[in-house]
Amino acid sequence: MSVSSPLVTTPRRAAFTFIFITVLLDMLALGIIIPVLPRLVVSFMGGDAAASAEVLGLFGTAWALMQFLFAPVLGALSDRVGRRPVILISNVGLGLDYILMAIAPSLSWLFVGRIISGVTAASVSTSFAYVADVTPADQRATRFGLLGVAFGAGFVFGPALGGLAGAVDPRLPFWIAAGLSLANALYGLLVLPESLPLAQRMPFAWRRANPLGSLKLLRSRGALMGLASVSFLGSLAHAVLPAMAVLYMSYRYAWDERMVGFVMAGVGACAMVVQGALIGPAVRRFGEPRALIVGLLFGAAGFAMYGVATTGGLFLFGVPLMALWGIANPSALGMMSRMVGADEQGQLQGANGSIMGIANLIGPGLFTLSFSFAIRPELGLRLPGTPFLLAALLLLAATAIAWRTMRSPVTKAA
Repeated sequence: MSVSSPLVTTPRRAAFTFIFITVLLDMLALGIIIPVLPRLVVSFMGGDAAASAEVLGLFGTAWALMQFLFAPVLGALSDRVGRRPVILISNVGLGLDYILMAIAPSLSWLFVGRIISGVTAASVSTSFAYVADVTPADQRATRFGLLGVAFGAGFVFGPALGGLAGAVDPRLPFWIAAGLSLANALYGLLVLPESLPLAQRMPFAWRRANPLGSLKLLRSRGALMGLASVSFLGSLAHAVLPAMAVLYMSYRYAWDERMVGFVMAGVGACAMVVQGALIGPAVRRFGEPRALIVGLLFGAAGFAMYGVATTGGLFLFGVPLMALWGIANPSALGMMSRMVGADEQGQLQGANGSIMGIANLIGPGLFTLSFSFAIRPELGLRLPGTPFLLAALLLLAATAIAWRTMRSPVTKAA
């Protein structure tokens, strides 16, 4: 096995287009249920908002745990049987899971549905491995950035569609999400080619497929571990956004749901512009190492702006800064993909999925507790921006690690 040996197959635009649509529909399906899942949980809890919040926290933790456990399993499995069957089976499983949640007669069944959703959504890492298979090494950062457009679009338009459908019936968004996932599977069955030739596959082994075993790949190369650490800190910092953004905007600026929705749509739109139009030129002009550093610094500046903004207008100045953070992750993924062989791309992306799972397990509690502590009246504190300032510090730490890693001869040669 040769490290950073690109596939000899010609990159296929149609294959990448399918993967883009796959990720878009997966994210759209996830986004659609965001507005209605809390309402459904509240209805099962008899209207008890406090108890419902605890249940939703448990749901989120369980979903992240499944990501942590199964991302490396599906990644390693795709290195053995190919990317296509893993992606298609996951799409079918996700569609059936949404049907289960649509007809769930109790909270327990809904919880089972969220667990299955976490397992099947872990296949997103296989989509990244597919892109690495069909894309020349020097173009991967740009393609990973385009996948970021799919993520952004799904989370911009998904909640809007879910809100409209949920106004008709709280369970209708689940049926729509199921239809999107099953249609995606059928489309893939008809047009998606396999990206990993038989000669470049690796036998499946549980020592590589379990979360801790998959991380051995990251530890096997110093520069790879450095970039994985950057990815972990970035994922941990990012966790402040879903955990705190809505509560923070409502608490500090007294914005209502309509204003919060407009701001979040603006955030998604800015992210889509950066991911789709700026990553390629930035990488070509500065190179992946410098693009990574610059992106991290923009992210830290954006979080700092969020944390110190005393007015909503100042908060909005942080939105484009945060969007430019989007340059960092595709640059890191592009470099990491060149440090492993073609038969390890699935394992690498699975390990990255586990890193995100760990961050999503830690992040929500870290940031919500820091916010609660920072505004406790009995302590005479009113520092509501603390979670975002903490996220800024995490990105500065990631920048320092990235800078040291970039100076490694192995990284420079990758």
